[in-house]
Amino acid sequence: MNAYPRPLAELIDLFEALSEGERRENLIDLAEAARSHEPANGERFDFSEVRKDAECTDTVGIFVRLEPDAKLSFAVTLGPQVQTLTRAMATILCRGLSGATAQEVLEVPRDFVQRIIGEQLVRLRSQTVYYVLSRMKEAVRKLSHVG
Repeated sequence: MNAYPRPLAELIDLFEALSEGERRENLIDLAEAARSHEPANGERFDFSEVRKDAECTDTVGIFVRLEPDAKLSFAVTLGPQVQTLTRAMATILCRGLSGATAQEVLEVPRDFVQRIIGEQLVRLRSQTVYYVLSRMKEAVRKLSHVG
């Protein structure tokens, strides 16, 4: 099995082909698109949790819906103090993991983060770049036990 769901693999390939400057520009654009991945008014999810953890500067809400075909749909809400890189990663993960199965999401290795944002930004932001991924995996594990 491929380690990444196809949409996430395509994003990884795209970012790996970019120069450092192009990569940063694209990350900023993705951060600005994070609001487009918020739940729509009245939209229902099988799991939702909004909280603030020590790893993040503000609240992050993770919303997961199990579709009839056993594929997952994700949405996120991000508090106003959530940093640009975390916003970008939320967009990348919503785009890259929506449509995957629970097993596929749980098996996604963390190494893709560095491949997308670059080694320098990973060093600067240490573990915060992995925060949204860990929250999404946690949500999928909880959803699997609930439903």
